[in-house]
Amino acid sequence: MITRLTGAIIRAMLVVLLIATPSLLLPGVSSDGKQIVAFVSLFAAALTIFEYGAAYPSLVEFRDAPPFNRIRFLSLFATVFILTIIARGQVEPTTLTQFMHAVGAIIGVAIDFPYSPVRFVVLMLPNGTSAEQIALIRTTAGMAYLISLVTLAIFLITLRLQKWPTEGLSFNVWVNLPTFDPSAGADIVRRLERDARINILLGFALPFLVPIAMMLAASLFGSVTFVNSQTMIWVVSAWAFLPASLFMRGIAMGRIADLIAEKRKLAYAKSESNAAMQAA
Repeated sequence: MITRLTGAIIRAMLVVLLIATPSLLLPGVSSDGKQIVAFVSLFAAALTIFEYGAAYPSLVEFRDAPPFNRIRFLSLFATVFILTIIARGQVEPTTLTQFMHAVGAIIGVAIDFPYSPVRFVVLMLPNGTSAEQIALIRTTAGMAYLISLVTLAIFLITLRLQKWPTEGLSFNVWVNLPTFDPSAGADIVRRLERDARINILLGFALPFLVPIAMMLAASLFGSVTFVNSQTMIWVVSAWAFLPASLFMRGIAMGRIADLIAEKRKLAYAKSESNAAMQAA
């Protein structure tokens, strides 16, 4: 109990650090903005403590199957931190901010080709956006998308090297997939494989669908502007992180389906072997 609660508190502190990073590093953040960030941070910390401190799961998936959530958290933190450094460089340039901006600019220009996700992000900007703002959005989008691709590569390598999710241990489907009901509907293996395909498909499509949806919504609710640096950081981070997270979830669910199917085959083979021995 004490170990679980301690781990939950440490995770909550890391979540608070993640949420507060832009407001801590960016200059000129208003007091109202800091109060909103503090409120959101406290809410997220309380939710994290409740999820990881409780004996039974509620919403968080793969909480007992590391390093799935650790990779996702580090990916989001790296994205938010690097985009914050780039945004800070627009006001208070340093060697670090200039280096990050230069790397992001190279990546953004390289990825900004017709029908690419970065091109869709640039196209969703409203008419009249300055060339400097367009270049900044291209830079941050390129950097965020690169981090998401690196995250997927790291997860796939971890999956192969550590034989995730079991690594020689038992895997509890109910604890690690609390929103998935194994007893409902069709066979669990087919349902896991179907959900895996859906998540992978959404992970591929979201980088294109989100900018399109925002452009369509602009006609009803007005265009989204990125004048506020924190708005830009969180929108671009979410745009890159959510598809990568869905990709990881789809790959993980496919791996679990394979694991269950493999254990079924072993159980069937053992049952047939025992039946043959009894018949003999």
